[in-house]
Amino acid sequence: MFALLAGAASAAEVTVAVAANFTAPMQRLAALFEQQTGHRVLASYGSTGKFFAQIGNGAPFDVFLSADDETPAKLEQGGAAVPGTRLTYAVGRLALWSRTAGMVDAKGEVLRGDGFDRLAIADPRLAPYGAAAVQTLRSLSLLEHLQPRFVTGENITQAHQFVATGNAPLGFVALSQVQVDGRIGEGSAWVVPAHLHEPIVQQAVLLTKGRDNPAARALLDFLRSEPARALIGRYGYDLARP
Repeated sequence: MFALLAGAASAAEVTVAVAANFTAPMQRLAALFEQQTGHRVLASYGSTGKFFAQIGNGAPFDVFLSADDETPAKLEQGGAAVPGTRLTYAVGRLALWSRTAGMVDAKGEVLRGDGFDRLAIADPRLAPYGAAAVQTLRSLSLLEHLQPRFVTGENITQAHQFVATGNAPLGFVALSQVQVDGRIGEGSAWVVPAHLHEPIVQQAVLLTKGRDNPAARALLDFLRSEPARALIGRYGYDLARP
C-alpha cells in the first residue's frame, strides 16, 4: 500500500493541469492522495491543447496529466518539463454515448442511420479524444457523411455536456465519463473498438516549475501505486505496465 510520505509539518501544495477526460478519477485520486500524504492538490481541468499553450506561456502548474503522450514529449523537448519524468498513467477508451436508453446499439450501427441530427465531439485540434473520434469515423467511412452534423466542444467535458443536456442526441465521449465499475450509468453506449483509432496513451509529466516541489514528485509516485492504478481501472481505462 502507498505509504504515508509526509506529515502535517512537511505538507505542500501541488498545482496540476488535468485533461478533461480524467476529471472524475482525478477528483477521487486527489482525495486519496491528500489523505495518504498530507499534501494538497490544486487541480484545473481542460483540453490538452489549451494546457500546452498555457504551460508554454508560463502557466504556474507543477504537474501535467495529458490526454496523449505527444504533448508531454513536446513540453520536455521545449524545456518546460523535466526530462525523464514522463509516465503513462492510463490508456483511454472512447465511447459513443446517448442519454437515451437503447438509442446506441452494441455495434455503433446507429451512426449509419438518420435517427439523429447532431453528433457531439471534442475539438480534434485540441483534444486527443476528439482526434480519436475523427479517426474512428474515418475508419468506418462515415466522416464525410457525418461531419456536417458535428457539435464541437472545446474539450471532452463540453462534448459530454452537449449530450447530457440534450443539445445533441449522441456524441463521442471518454468511457470514463459514463462508466464506473464496468457499468454504463444513464443511457446507452458503444465502447469503440481500440483498433479503429490510434491508442489514447495518456502521460503525466513533472513540469519545470514543480522540479523542486516534493508534493509534485510524490503525486507522480502515487500515480504508479497499486491503489491509484486500481481506481483508474474502475473508470474504464486500460492500464500500462507499471
